[in-house]
Amino acid sequence: MKIRTPSARRAPMGLALLVLAGCSAPVAEAVDATVVELAPSEVAVAERTSLRTGVTLTGTLNPHRQAEVRAQVPGTVTGMRVERGMAVTAGQTMATIAAEGIRSQAASAEAGVAAAQAGVAQARRELESARLLHDRGALSDLDLQAVETAFESAQAQLATAEAGAAGAREQAGRTLVTAPFAGEVAARVVNEGEAVNVGETIFEVVNSTQLELEGQVPVAQATRVRVGQTVEFTLDGYPGRTFTGTVAQVAPVADPGTRQVGVTMRLPNEDRSVIGGLFATGRVITGTTEDAVVVPSGAVRGTNGDAYVQLLEGGTMQRRPVVVGEVDPATGRTSIARGLAAGDTVVVSPGEVTAGTRVRVGAARSGSASSAASGDAGASGGTDEASHSEAGDAAEATEGHR
Repeated sequence: MKIRTPSARRAPMGLALLVLAGCSAPVAEAVDATVVELAPSEVAVAERTSLRTGVTLTGTLNPHRQAEVRAQVPGTVTGMRVERGMAVTAGQTMATIAAEGIRSQAASAEAGVAAAQAGVAQARRELESARLLHDRGALSDLDLQAVETAFESAQAQLATAEAGAAGAREQAGRTLVTAPFAGEVAARVVNEGEAVNVGETIFEVVNSTQLELEGQVPVAQATRVRVGQTVEFTLDGYPGRTFTGTVAQVAPVADPGTRQVGVTMRLPNEDRSVIGGLFATGRVITGTTEDAVVVPSGAVRGTNGDAYVQLLEGGTMQRRPVVVGEVDPATGRTSIARGLAAGDTVVVSPGEVTAGTRVRVGAARSGSASSAASGDAGASGGTDEASHSEAGDAAEATEGHR
């Protein structure tokens, strides 16, 4: 923005003194008004078009499933079978933890089950013989009851042994480090031969067939967000590309601390072409305003209740109050519900110009240098011509006075 104040046209000093001395007539100086010159990039023309509206979230785009696979028993890591970046299936063994004490306990429990089973078999044969003798009158009721009790005790011992063996097998199974779901190994934290304790991380596994962006939006915006709405993603690592996903979750209640509502957006990534962990911007498309008068958002000044634009009208600057409609942060445009018409020219550059100031839009920057040079030359020539003319006028006045 340039402010130009053209210099007043002045007669040469010597001739002015002659005029003043000869006729004492005052010499008026013409001074042009101040003109503010704006570059073409500092103004914009309101246009009538459609404007998409939406709610925007920013954050890290992470795999929708990720887990740290931790050691469930103490021991030494052996039999490492996968490396970082390898695909795994659900339940696949990735490594083994050597824990001999746990394995021996499992073996002992299995032996206990076998002994209890043999005891039950023996007690069953004795019970069958006792019943046969009792039917023939060769065994009293009391002796039969004792044999039946022994059989029931053997069954109870078998149940106890089987329960203990199941726990031992489960504990022994924990020596196998398996994948919790199908995906990829994101990290291998320990090396083969290292000792681990319960709870130490061994692998990190992710499933990046779908990526998620989680964030919070104000309650006023959350009312416009619904599960299944289209989301447009832009990623820092993929400039110039737009990816399409959907809204996966909307929290049913607002966060009591922030008074905002959690929203989860999901991006399909079946071919795993998008890398997880990138910074992303997700925009929920909530609607489209058709046939709207639209200007760059930078043209709108003030607050919602006192919004206005600086309007170029008849070569002067005007302060025009407006009613703001929808805003599209993705394109940096705002619709004007009332106060502007298509074709109006508004100022988009920062700063204020006083209403009523004369304004003109300069030439494009590419031709500014040559224009300025020719303008300066023209101004110089004009000044010389004016000087000669004024000198001639002054001389004629002096001659006439004589």
